[in-house]
Amino acid sequence: MADQAELAFVRNFTNTLASQPVTFDNDFQQPPDNTLKRVPVLQVRSMFLLRLKGRLPRHHPSANTVQVTFKSSKPPFSISIPVSLADSISTIKTQLASQHHAPPADTQRLLLKGKALADTKLLKEYSVKEGDTVNLMVKPGFEWDPTKETPAPSESSATLSPNASAGKRRGHGRIPSVVLSPTPSSATEEVQDIPLVDESGITVAYEHSRSSSPIPQTTYRTTISQPEFWEKLHTFLSSEFSSHDDAATAFDNFLNASKGLLTPHEIAKIRDHVGVVGMAGT
Repeated sequence: MADQAELAFVRNFTNTLASQPVTFDNDFQQPPDNTLKRVPVLQVRSMFLLRLKGRLPRHHPSANTVQVTFKSSKPPFSISIPVSLADSISTIKTQLASQHHAPPADTQRLLLKGKALADTKLLKEYSVKEGDTVNLMVKPGFEWDPTKETPAPSESSATLSPNASAGKRRGHGRIPSVVLSPTPSSATEEVQDIPLVDESGITVAYEHSRSSSPIPQTTYRTTISQPEFWEKLHTFLSSEFSSHDDAATAFDNFLNASKGLLTPHEIAKIRDHVGVVGMAGT
């Protein structure tokens, strides 16, 4: 009995001590075995960061620059400047435009061995070496005279022709429309293809241009423009087909074949009267 009482006393005393907060002296130090090992950190200075901070000149060998000559034959113009292989073509155009008598950046076209340089690519992607010559051209419609002072590029100073405006399109900047079904119109349409030219002057796609002419008024068109005619046709098709979906499909085929002679208002009126809605609500 005494042993159990003593054991209970020790247990309560131990729990009381464990619940008390632990306080260390100001000069307390962890044993070396319990100290976390420090991971060594090496201070590495990036050449790119040094260049951004202005502490690395562009002509430094680590800056990876080359001397490139930009030459134009018409009009005669030639200049050699150091450029970085890590810069994009658009950045190099801006750097070239800052030179005396050089054309504005948005009117420049740079070619290397007959291949146009894309603005979004880096110079090193074209394998440019020290002393190479890059051909300089200006976009059609811009008058450039190196003997005169080049004004700052603005909407009033640089006037580009329609061909030059089309040349500013890059890649898939223009998203073509997708037509799921024949588009109803109030006129018969004639489609013409207008070429779209990229920055290098190469035709990359064709844009459709539609010209309309009045719909001829005939007795046939007068009949099919009446909603009552299509209501009778739908009743006939419903009696011929056992399935309602088959009857609606046949009705859509007949109506789609006649869309070229009907206006959008007439088509909507017919569908509202008959109660058959086509694909995408047309």
